[in-house]
Amino acid sequence: METKNIIIIAVVVAIIAIAGIVFATGMLNNNANKNTETTPFENEFMKGSFAGKVKLVNDKEKFMQSYEDEQNKITYNISTVDDSNALMDIYYLQGVMNPEKRTFNGHEWNIYFTQAVEGNDTNASNGTMNIIICQSQQEKQGYLIYMIIGADSKVNATLNTYGESYTDFVEPLLNSITLKESKNVPKIYDEFGLSEDQFAEQMELIQQVKAGNQSAIKQVAG
Repeated sequence: METKNIIIIAVVVAIIAIAGIVFATGMLNNNANKNTETTPFENEFMKGSFAGKVKLVNDKEKFMQSYEDEQNKITYNISTVDDSNALMDIYYLQGVMNPEKRTFNGHEWNIYFTQAVEGNDTNASNGTMNIIICQSQQEKQGYLIYMIIGADSKVNATLNTYGESYTDFVEPLLNSITLKESKNVPKIYDEFGLSEDQFAEQMELIQQVKAGNQSAIKQVAG
């Protein structure tokens, strides 16, 4: 089936796109002083406050926004889809797993820690970025916050909840979040360019992989 490898391709493209936003502004500096400011934000599906001085850099899509903390070299991508659990199952194939579970303002959040290499060519710095993904699935809608910490950021980032990136940035942000129920939330299968049935078939294979069926991963990868 031609769609067998669409999921994998789409995830790789998504990771490249997330990494690319870090380099989009080109206006980052080396100020290592901790910024005690907070920056409020509000969109169609969420409102809260960032730690630090943060500015909106992309709001072309109604259900996805990007914000930049130039001082701390952090990018935040915030989005919503109907089924964020399915998206995290897809990320499982990329090695993102075993989230920390926390409750903020009555909402359950799964917090994932991962890393990615900056750039995809020989001219790139190829430094390692730390990425924290915060995901909360409600009855009708899922919410996602990606915190991408540049390789040259002075913020101490660890792959757990003890680093400065979590304690000083993520935790205060999640404590401030109010989730909104939205109309016409994007369908996850539409985001991958698949029909509902095609997506369901892909997800069934991914569930088999998670259950230990190694032969299923060959079907997913094509």
